[in-house]
Parts: sequence; structure tokens; C-alpha cells
Amino acid sequence: MSGSGLILVDKPGGWTSHDVVARVRRLAGTRKVGHAGTLDPMATGLLILGLNSSTRLLTYIVGTDKEYLATIRLGATTTTDDAEGEVTAEADPAAVAAVTDDAIASGIAALTGEIEQIPSSVSAIKVDGKRAYARVRAGEEVVLRPRAVTVERFDLLEARRLPDDDAPVAIELDVRVVCSSGTYIRSLARDVGAGLGVGGHLTALRRTRVGPFEVRDAGELDSLDPGAALIPAAQAAAELFEMLELTEQQAIDLTHGRRIHVADWQGASGEPVAAIAPGGALVGLVEFHGKEARTLVNFPTDEIASA
Repeated sequence: MSGSGLILVDKPGGWTSHDVVARVRRLAGTRKVGHAGTLDPMATGLLILGLNSSTRLLTYIVGTDKEYLATIRLGATTTTDDAEGEVTAEADPAAVAAVTDDAIASGIAALTGEIEQIPSSVSAIKVDGKRAYARVRAGEEVVLRPRAVTVERFDLLEARRLPDDDAPVAIELDVRVVCSSGTYIRSLARDVGAGLGVGGHLTALRRTRVGPFEVRDAGELDSLDPGAALIPAAQAAAELFEMLELTEQQAIDLTHGRRIHVADWQGASGEPVAAIAPGGALVGLVEFHGKEARTLVNFPTDEIASA
């Protein structure tokens, strides 16, 4: 398969992101497949894959905002901050029962907006060149530094007290989160529980949106046809960036690494712009300073021809 573009996959539970990439490599017959943002095996939902030269678009997709649906269980903490880890502490049932709806709302509000978040110790963040989760598995104690993230929305959709009697041992919260790149939903679950004094962890996670791309437009992995599912590079770029329609000569100049002057350019400066050839193919991404554009990323001419 020689085409370049993106494929949207609805990742099933139990699969790693690498598993999905390996499967699509086989189906598409190309080694040039990458993904824009890891999903844990437990998680489901939108995984964006780039094929061939469109792997160069993935860097720009990774940094976009994301939307998730998640379930948080209050009343217990785990080694991984999610249901796949071992339980390290369980709250007294009476303490869980004493958690009020107002306290839950306040706890969620405290984690909304611009916050400092400590990533889960089993994240893929590198510590001295080694993934944090690998250090944890090796028996090391890992404490990561807090990082600034933005939680644009943290909406409580439903709260369930389990079991249904006068002394629940857990509370489940169904939530919707819209957040910046780099936000860990597991950490939000942990921190909500910690703030309420009963502990918490994530029991379900589904990514529903990455930037302009929605999971409702994604294909199921078990029936995926890469050729039919492929979003051509130019179409994908149009979702992500402002567009510049090129003349034939401008397309040639950019292909050869030369800068171009666009006298009537009225768009933004210093931001990536998708440069489109007269035939509709993506030539590359450019950056304007005034009326002059320079190439940020070029797309190979052999793949432009087949796009």
C-alpha cells in the first residue's frame, strides 16, 4: 500500500497501541506506521495512525487537546492508579459513605482548569533514559515531578453508590474530561480520591476525540480495510491547519526546499500551514513570516503522486 494518510481506529480493550500498529502494518503492507498518543491496554477508543509520509503529521496531532469518558472508583487506591494494579489501600466503608455529593463536586472543581499534576508512576515518561513503568516493574520507587496541564472540562455525568445499602463500600463516578496533551486521567482519578480522603482509581477509560478527529468516525480493528479507511494526507492536513493553495511553480519551489513569496497572504504567521498542490496533494507544511513561507515538513514526491 503506497498511499499516505491517517487511519482512525477504535482500539479495543486488551490491545496495546503497539499491537494495533503491528496489525495495521501487516494489513497495509508497510512498515511506515506510527500512532499519535498511546492508549493503555485497558483503555478503548480513538487511536490515530499515520501511514507512510503522513507519520510526519503525528507530531502535530499529539499536541492537540483530547476528550475522554471515564469511570472513577472511590474507596480504594492501586499501584497503577487504575483497575489493572494491585489494591494498596481500602477506605473504611463508613468514610466512603460519608462522602457527600457536594464534596465530590468540590473535588472535581479543584482539579479543573490549569493544574499541577503528578503523572502516574507507571506512565511512559522517561526517568534517566528509562521508562517510569519499567523502573516500577523492576522494583524501584518512582516519584515523578509535577507538570502543568489544563483540564478544560471535568464533568460528572453520574454517581453510583455501591452496593445499594446504607453503608456503600465504593462510589463510582462516570465523568467526561476535556484536557490538554500530557494529562493523565489515571492521575485525576487518584487525586479526586485523595482529595476526598478515601482513595480512588480508574476503572474504565474511552478516548472519544483527539483534536478535530472523533471516535465515531473510527473503524473497528477486526474489520479494518486500510485502503478504504485511509484519510488522504491533504484531507487530514485540512482538518489540522490553515490551507494554502499553491501555483505549479510554488509547488515545485517548495518541493526543492526553496522559500516562496505569497503577496496576498492574509493568514497567521509562525503557525504551520498546509501547502496544497494544484492537483490537490499535500506538498508539505510551511510557516509564514510576513508574506514569505519556508518549509517545515516536506512530503516525498513519490507519495504526493499517489496521495
